[in-house]
Amino acid sequence: MEPPEELETLAMDFSMRVTAMQNPNVGRVEIREKNLVKKRLVKDIRAFIQGFISKNPFVTEADKLSMGLRVHDTIPTTILDPVGLATATITFPSSMQLMLHLKSVEETQDDPRAYYGYRIYYGVYPQGETPPRDGLDLRQSRFTRRSKERFTFLPSDIGKSAFFSIRYENSKGKAGPWGPMISALIP
Repeated sequence: MEPPEELETLAMDFSMRVTAMQNPNVGRVEIREKNLVKKRLVKDIRAFIQGFISKNPFVTEADKLSMGLRVHDTIPTTILDPVGLATATITFPSSMQLMLHLKSVEETQDDPRAYYGYRIYYGVYPQGETPPRDGLDLRQSRFTRRSKERFTFLPSDIGKSAFFSIRYENSKGKAGPWGPMISALIP
């Protein structure tokens, strides 16, 4: 398959301009013209490659490699399951608010490639009520990719205990092991 005649003309024009650029007395106007021709040539070459080579079922991967083109990877990248534990320290930015500063539990197995974000399970319990045993007992959850997460509670929650348990979660939705249960009184 031959490239279009216009593409060959553009390439020849570009090579003549590059040769002319070897002259030490080149001005800004010539450089600007060369850059415009180069930009048009790159655009036309990309359109030709996309239209006639990349999408052509008769062009093999070996042909694409011999032309220096990128071959698309058809094997999906494996995403590891999270194995590390996540926890947080709690600060009190204002009334009815808690700020969680998320981090890994020290001395746990850690592979950041397996982590996409944090799944924070939480619940509000009145004083004197039986606290949750683990994250499965917490009713609500929130996903975040940030290292800080602010929780704002209702005025009726002031004085109650907020419990949190955090898990890493990868991009496939697979969650890691439960982190330790942490709690604080809602100011």
